[in-house]
Amino acid sequence: MTEKRKEAIALTYNSETLSAPKVIAKGKGKTAENILEKAKELNIPIQEDPSLTELLGKLEINEAIPEELYQAVAEVFAFIYKMDQNMKNHPR
Repeated sequence: MTEKRKEAIALTYNSETLSAPKVIAKGKGKTAENILEKAKELNIPIQEDPSLTELLGKLEINEAIPEELYQAVAEVFAFIYKMDQNMKNHPR
C-alpha cells in the first residue's frame, strides 16, 4: 500500500478587496510540505480537509473559489478565526 501524496492549498480573503476567497498557493509532495512549513513559520493555522483540498486543488492560482464552495471555505475561515482568537487570549 502506498502513502497518498501530501497536498496543500493556501487561501486568502479580504472582504474589502475581494468578492470571494482565492487560491494563493497550491502544491503536492515537496511543494505542499513547503507551503505547510511556511504556514507554521508564520503561525497560520492549518486545517486538514482532504475532500475540500481535492476540490480546491482543481482551481488555478489567483482563482476565486466557486460559489458552491463558499459554505465549506467559510467553515475553514471560522476555524482559523477561532484559533486566532484563542491564541490572542491565551498566548504561550
